[in-house]
Amino acid sequence: MAFSMKKKMNKNQLLKRASKIKLLLTDVDGVLTDTGVYYSAKGEEMKRFSIRDGMGVERLRELVDVETGILTRENSLIVKSRAQKLKIDELHLGIFEKEKTFEEILSRKNLIAEEVAFIGDDTNDIEIMKAAGLAACPSDATKFAKNVADVILENRAGYGAFRDFAELIIEAKMNKKEKGR
Repeated sequence: MAFSMKKKMNKNQLLKRASKIKLLLTDVDGVLTDTGVYYSAKGEEMKRFSIRDGMGVERLRELVDVETGILTRENSLIVKSRAQKLKIDELHLGIFEKEKTFEEILSRKNLIAEEVAFIGDDTNDIEIMKAAGLAACPSDATKFAKNVADVILENRAGYGAFRDFAELIIEAKMNKKEKGR
């Protein structure tokens, strides 16, 4: 897992923040997908997802009890199907004001912002990236997302960027657990 961090934070500080995460929220297009959408005369037909990212969702849940949620502007049956396959219950489709939904999730789950991470890739993700306790973006995210992300992941969208972020959180939580013994 490779990534780059903002100069304001060293790896120990990053791992400390990551160890507090209880919920990882993600955008879909440009994070879980490679930004490509395939259309036919019937409309949107396919999106490409990484199996490795799906394993990241599973590993977060099983190894360190971190839930994954989806916040996306898209209102797509494809995304709903993917969320069901990955057993993601915190699914928010058609969300244009992600920061309001973020606040609602915090309140409903009795979490504080420092306990929530977010991975996004574009201008519509910036406010939630600023609000989250830890923010990341894929290597091919827009410059706008890269400017606010705490972590810029080595992998591209749809090619393991989510998995990289998941593994960073898993590593931090496992290290914290081992030190707590």
